[in-house]
Amino acid sequence: MSNLSNFMHHHFDKPADELGDIEKRVLAKAHERKVISTDVNAALSAEASFGERVADGIARVGGSWSFILAFLAFLVVWTLINTIILATGAFDPYPFVFLNLILSMLAAIQAPIIMMSQNRQAERDRFEAAKDYEVNLKAELEVLSLHQKIDMRVLTELTALREDVARLSAELSARG
Repeated sequence: MSNLSNFMHHHFDKPADELGDIEKRVLAKAHERKVISTDVNAALSAEASFGERVADGIARVGGSWSFILAFLAFLVVWTLINTIILATGAFDPYPFVFLNLILSMLAAIQAPIIMMSQNRQAERDRFEAAKDYEVNLKAELEVLSLHQKIDMRVLTELTALREDVARLSAELSARG
């Protein structure tokens, strides 16, 4: 049985073939005394396709106050131009049918893009939760290892103390 297999069996009380991939990976990192990388942004950015990055950018802009205020300003300007400035020859007179068409098309395009971004956020949350689990599992393994080392140290000291007491008792009995 290899050293890592002993480490696995000692900490989980089950053979290595019954452990999941995450447990095996965490145990290997703990055994090698290596840190588990928790950089979620770098890991997910490396795997993101061009479309996913674009969707994230559009959702980031479309969900901001600056976009809302800019779009509100656009609507006010559109309304002013078509009601006051071009009152007689407005290209989109009241009830602003062309503006409604533009808004409908924008909503039709923006909704699936925002949903794609939300799906990516859910994926990011799952990935982050998995990384948190790995870090917590490794921390628990480290604590268990420390408990084992302390227990072994205490047992060694108790054994040495017992031997000293037995030796002193034998010396006292011999004198007495």
